[in-house]
Amino acid sequence: MASAIATHDLSFEWKTGQSVLQGCSLDIPQGEFWMLLGTNGCGKSTLLRLIAGLLPRQSGTIQVSPKLGFVFQNPDHQLVMPTVGADVSFGLVREKLTSAQIKSRVLEALAAVNLLEFSRRPIYALSGGQKQRVAIAGAIATHCDVLLLDEPTALLDPDSQLELVAQVQRLVKERGITALWVTHRLNELDYADGALLMHQGTVIDRGDPARLRDRMMQMETHKL
Repeated sequence: MASAIATHDLSFEWKTGQSVLQGCSLDIPQGEFWMLLGTNGCGKSTLLRLIAGLLPRQSGTIQVSPKLGFVFQNPDHQLVMPTVGADVSFGLVREKLTSAQIKSRVLEALAAVNLLEFSRRPIYALSGGQKQRVAIAGAIATHCDVLLLDEPTALLDPDSQLELVAQVQRLVKERGITALWVTHRLNELDYADGALLMHQGTVIDRGDPARLRDRMMQMETHKL
């Protein structure tokens, strides 16, 4: 199966000289929902930002579709417009679409995340889970091929966490999107097609989510 995301031998360090990634390689099959897990500080978020182009690549290679959407851990860092509909349409401005095309894309994206009736709702009036769904709607409104999500459930209550991961899983299957989701919540792995395990700046294992969940639990136990 073709890879939608592939990195080879990525390394990255901050200007202070602190090394974050060392020889990091991965590949994600097209049209699948994969999760990236590992202990705090292992480089998960840095790797995701490199793939997204939010950090400059220092060495190694990255291959990913240019039609890429990114969802931050905190939606308040991403939502910039006063209402739901305006925010979802914000990323479409550079595509030079007609007003009718923009409206169609916005309604389509909001329907996909079950927020169609929220188009005129002020952003400040939304719950945390609803804000994250608006952020996802903004990404899929651009018809992205790849969706990167950096611990999007970190600030949500347990019910909203599982609702959001199930929503993304459904979008992947219905739209053929490839998604890479950073998490440290092992119950979220139930929704993944595959998983990657990071440790000390590199991917050390990949494959079956249940097997990697067990390995992650063993790592956490030995750490205590």
